[in-house]
Amino acid sequence: MISNPVTGAGYLLRGLALLNKPRVRRFVILPLAINIVLFVAALWVATDYFGAFVDHLMPELPGWLAWLSWLLWLVFAAAAIVIVFFSFTLIANLVGAPFNGYLAEAVEYHLTGERPPGSGKPFLAEAVEAILGELKKYLYFILWAIPLLILFVIPVLNLLAPFAWLVFGAWMLAIEYADYPMGNHGLAFPDQRRRLAQKKFLNLGYGAAVMVGTMVPLFNFLVMPTAVAGATALWVEQLRPRTQTNP
Repeated sequence: MISNPVTGAGYLLRGLALLNKPRVRRFVILPLAINIVLFVAALWVATDYFGAFVDHLMPELPGWLAWLSWLLWLVFAAAAIVIVFFSFTLIANLVGAPFNGYLAEAVEYHLTGERPPGSGKPFLAEAVEAILGELKKYLYFILWAIPLLILFVIPVLNLLAPFAWLVFGAWMLAIEYADYPMGNHGLAFPDQRRRLAQKKFLNLGYGAAVMVGTMVPLFNFLVMPTAVAGATALWVEQLRPRTQTNP
């Protein structure tokens, strides 16, 4: 299968199709409920503060570039939407992490007929391990997000900041959801990043599709379980070693 962004993006739709499969459906309910509650909160925040947030991010242009204001407003509005919904996505995944691991396991079993090693853990052990994994991802996110956010206040460079943030957001979403199937196979966070980097454009395409999905009304409620299922299919078909069942 060709490893390119379009191929990667297609796995989001693949994930959506997997949600209704036998032995998978029952693991979708809790992630779906968590996502609905938190995305309603995200919509409320966006409705109340969106305009002021975009105006705060927008650079001041000299008079002779005033005609670019409308175009820059669109670009920075897109960046603001990504920042708001991406932040709520991180919160949703922290709350839903234990359930997402079970969902990834169920999808992998549907696709391969085999369960990941270490499956069937007690819920408490799964929850502790999943939340610790999320916190490691958040530390990685913060270490990269701070300098990228600083770009918004540096003249000239702030024109590049929205594009840098969009790429970073796509990469982080690929990491976020690939963690569940990879974590089920015992891959540590540094190993996960190395595995994803081997097919960077494939995974950036997947992350970009998830990013767009978070901004589509109604579909954004389904994004978290859909993205977990799609990332699991991506792992099974594209990322795990071909010569063995488990890495």
